[in-house]
Amino acid sequence: MPPKKMSRRGLFRSGAALAAVGVSGSIPEPAPAAPALELGANLYESIGVTPIVNCRGTYTIITGSQTLPEVKRAMEQASHAYVHMDELMEAVGQRLAELTKAEWGIVTAGCAAALTHATSACISGGDPEKMQRVPNLAGLKNEVVVPRYSRNEYDHAVRMLGVKMVEVETAAQFEAALSPRTAMVMILSCPAAEKGELSIENTCAMARTKGVPVIVDAAAETLTIPNIHLAHGANLVAYSGGKCLRGPQAAGMLLGQKDLVRAAWINSAPHHTFGRSLKVGKEEIMGMLAAVEMWVKRDHDAEWKQWQAWLDHIAEQATQVAGVTSEILQPEDLSNHAPRLRLHWDAARIGITGGEVEDMLWHGQPRIAVNEGAPSGPGTRRDSAPSSLTIMPYMMMPGDDKIAAAAIRKLLANPPHITVPEPEAASVDVAGEWVADLTFVSGSSRHHFTIEQHEGQLSGVHRGDVLSGKLTGAVEGRRVTIRSGQRIEGAVLHYEFSGDVAGGRMEGVVKLGEYGQARFAAERA
Repeated sequence: MPPKKMSRRGLFRSGAALAAVGVSGSIPEPAPAAPALELGANLYESIGVTPIVNCRGTYTIITGSQTLPEVKRAMEQASHAYVHMDELMEAVGQRLAELTKAEWGIVTAGCAAALTHATSACISGGDPEKMQRVPNLAGLKNEVVVPRYSRNEYDHAVRMLGVKMVEVETAAQFEAALSPRTAMVMILSCPAAEKGELSIENTCAMARTKGVPVIVDAAAETLTIPNIHLAHGANLVAYSGGKCLRGPQAAGMLLGQKDLVRAAWINSAPHHTFGRSLKVGKEEIMGMLAAVEMWVKRDHDAEWKQWQAWLDHIAEQATQVAGVTSEILQPEDLSNHAPRLRLHWDAARIGITGGEVEDMLWHGQPRIAVNEGAPSGPGTRRDSAPSSLTIMPYMMMPGDDKIAAAAIRKLLANPPHITVPEPEAASVDVAGEWVADLTFVSGSSRHHFTIEQHEGQLSGVHRGDVLSGKLTGAVEGRRVTIRSGQRIEGAVLHYEFSGDVAGGRMEGVVKLGEYGQARFAAERA
């Protein structure tokens, strides 16, 4: 009998055990088993994850929204049968057109996927040869014109196809940028897009004269019927499914001109094109359709009144603490279209800052997510800015207002004693040129600092591999903090270096925002 084959995993385990025998003379005790998944109310807790009371809004990092009961039922029923995906999307497209009054619609794997498929459709149409060449755009349309106000982190979904983003700031620049190389125009729906010479309506009119399609990114907006952006002349509009529509978080929707929307589907999975990796399943498709069906049935006025009642209760409880005031903030546009509550107080009088309240709510039990404070920040103990906290009811569930109100009032009425050391005078001089090696979760990079120091305050320039930006910071004792921001395409990369200085060397941790953190070690150049 031939020897039994061993898997790579089995070989690894066997080798590790033999190595342990060689060192200790005995096989070590097996590691504790991972927690077993419980399919019930403690689903997340059973694997060590703490659920969140969402008083912040439809952020993907905290899983967007909770799907409607009707959406859950549609997804469950959809999972019990096989269908042909092209037939399914054709039928869903027809129904979405009827519901939204758009020419056609498809369901995508999120709003970002809708942007990607739309871009691919504007480049390739339904031509298989062109589809297979993407993202090699030699000889194909390879530019997307975008007003500067529309540049944002999410336009990565457009430029991932290899297109060049052409930024414009005036109508004259816009018209000059439109050329035979232009695949489409992308606009982020926001207050800036509702006014001025590069408003959605004006931009669509100019693009139409050159036959260039326009897509509007309306991810977090309420769905208007008839669609406001299509009425203003846009060819396509993209929505997120897991925000106000309360559909599947892994779903989105593309509406608009029928031939382009159908081409976007051909350019997506299950077809073997650039969009193959952005697969949407039958469960998400039917769940998304159910969400749109419910959108036209939901009592939106009643939902608004419920949100207002929740905010009123939280405000009533919080303002019982002397010195705490409240205000209701009304939405500026269709994105995250709901009232918000902002609480204000003097941190010196109350004994706790907005940032500290936010952090304690996040790490409390139950765990509560609230928004940051006023535009100037939530306030710190080392500045004189008033503290604040903002509550967004958009995705709160019944009873969450009671939980949030009790927790916020408790922290404001009886804040824990927090000791913050007085600032220490700088004891080191870090002015000059530094070479910093960053070690990420995988890989490394070499950066450079040019630092000017005035007592304990720092300024200068931070240069990465290809980017650079101004730096600011401070030195307290031998402790240094350096912050910088570097713009690339529609994003800004934020760095916060914190480390200790010894001789001609500083080392510590650099926070990378949503990208986690890295270690760094820097030496004088």
